[in-house]
Amino acid sequence: MTSKDASDGKTRSVRTFLSIAGGAAVLLGVSLAARMLLGPGSATAQAPVRQASPARTAPAPVTRSSGATAVVASDSQAQPAPKIMAVVNGQQITKEALASECLKRYGKDVLESIVNKHLIFQACQKSNIAITDGDVETEIEQMASKFGLPKDRWLTMLERERDITPDRYRREIIWPTLALRRLANQQIVVTEDEIKKAFESEHGAKVKVRMISVSSKAKAEETRQRALADPAKFGDLAKEVSEDANTAAARGIIPPIRKHVGHDEVEQAAFALKEGEISQVIPVANQYLILMCEKHLPESYVASTQMEQIRTQLRDQIRDNKLRSAATDIFKKLQDESQVVNVYNDARLQQQMPGVAATINGRQVPTQQLADECVARYGKEVLEGEINRLVLLQELQKNQKSVVDAAIHEEIGRAADSYGYVKADGTPDIDAWLKTVTENDSVTVDLYVRDAVWPSVALKQLVSERVEVKDDDLQKGFESNYGERVEVLAIVLTNQRQANDVWDMARHNPTEQFFGELATQYSVEPVSRSNSGKVPPIRKFGGQPIVEDEAFKLTAGQLSGILNVGDKFVILRCLGRTKPVVQDFNAVKAELYKDIHEKKLRIAMADEFDRLKAAAQVDNFLAGTSQAGRTSGPTASRPSSVAPAGFQGGAPPVRR
Repeated sequence: MTSKDASDGKTRSVRTFLSIAGGAAVLLGVSLAARMLLGPGSATAQAPVRQASPARTAPAPVTRSSGATAVVASDSQAQPAPKIMAVVNGQQITKEALASECLKRYGKDVLESIVNKHLIFQACQKSNIAITDGDVETEIEQMASKFGLPKDRWLTMLERERDITPDRYRREIIWPTLALRRLANQQIVVTEDEIKKAFESEHGAKVKVRMISVSSKAKAEETRQRALADPAKFGDLAKEVSEDANTAAARGIIPPIRKHVGHDEVEQAAFALKEGEISQVIPVANQYLILMCEKHLPESYVASTQMEQIRTQLRDQIRDNKLRSAATDIFKKLQDESQVVNVYNDARLQQQMPGVAATINGRQVPTQQLADECVARYGKEVLEGEINRLVLLQELQKNQKSVVDAAIHEEIGRAADSYGYVKADGTPDIDAWLKTVTENDSVTVDLYVRDAVWPSVALKQLVSERVEVKDDDLQKGFESNYGERVEVLAIVLTNQRQANDVWDMARHNPTEQFFGELATQYSVEPVSRSNSGKVPPIRKFGGQPIVEDEAFKLTAGQLSGILNVGDKFVILRCLGRTKPVVQDFNAVKAELYKDIHEKKLRIAMADEFDRLKAAAQVDNFLAGTSQAGRTSGPTASRPSSVAPAGFQGGAPPVRR
């Protein structure tokens, strides 16, 4: 999938330039500059194909020697890629084909980041800002120390887990971060009041509440009167009335409300309530909220020895947040003062300036450089998708099947229907769905069809005849979706000895209140810990057989044994059973069949794709891996040494 078109003017460009990229910045915990130079993360449309999504990074200035100004370099200039990128069951994927696919998805955004990279570099030159090797290494050491790691281990982890090489990390994340800090230094001042508020938000008092959210003021007022009449049933009322699915399912339970992190009116109302009190109706955006206070939680204890470290962390967080605003102003100014012509996004200019992607203050950026840069940044990811596509295409040809336009249209309609895009007559609203996909996921219709719809249809062609929904499947589906459920309190622990101790305490004080206190103190699972053990009711055939079997054996007030679920230990206390809302199986049979068939079909599609991938003979020269394929036994996979740089074809390696 491609990211948002960044060609709609300077304001759009700045906003895109400040986007978060592919998860790397989240892991690193910093680096607005990284987000700027990495460009926006891509959105993935619904697809059954399982494929890895490596972290996305982008070239940036790199230091060459201490005291020297940075020079612009990119990985695409470092080593020429081979002409053949992969061989899949004897069929080749060329560099030209891969570059074309990369350009379709990322060309606009990569070009923008190249332009922005030059702008920030030129701004540093103009302001006589020089980021030295020593500056970069010091920043890396400080970043590693925040995660409690030595620098070498930090760099190793980034390369192993995020596919970010140390050199790329220095150029694309650390250098821009430092450069931006220097450029925006005068605009970034963190006050004591801001640190105090941040501390109060992180470690201060909280209010544990239940919430009902509706979209009508009249309905909110009516609901509040019902809540006032019987506050003890506020949770049941939330389940019945709340229009927010998550809070309704949890009987109004939400995470404790803190100060200075959300809407002021909600925080003020929550902290003003006494335990058991119900708030007035609170208008927020297009919703009306009603809160019931369950408990005021005291501020967290912070040892004096930790205070300075916490203050430093909070100061860094505030500074990085302010950096966003300062960076926006800086880049608006840089763009206003620069002459940038985006040729790649303008068909008319492409005819006038063939082979040129853009000009920056008169300096040309060749289209070939843009293509190489796209391959350097996203080549592995896009190549994996092209390999997957070729594997599916080969299997279709083997089975004398094909993907036709009618099937494509039907699959788009299915996706629209499954996400609730339906017309008044009950038919899928395909136009509205495609508009949402292309706007929210930032793709063209052609790319959506190629990357998401086509693989789904191809796999359906291969497996649809095998999928069968039996009567037993329908009965289990009915029980799971419409049958009674067990309401429980739960404590989740990671240590069996501690689980034994907690279970013994619960047994000797068999009250709901005490069990809730144990959950608050000991449970490692966030929902049960934050809500005195309260979790969503347990249903049959919901995917947790051990928990389900035990829960349905319990009666109200009973304590379960200690349940070993994976690496966790679970203790339940039964509160009772829910009453089924739907009891007529035939009334929902058709809907159940549709839902179960779709789920079984998706599972079969995923299994078939895994089988095809395991059986394929794939030499991926870009990733440096080779898979011999298999007809039985484990998949053979090993580092590849069959593709020297510049390999241009000929007969592919024979694997028997």
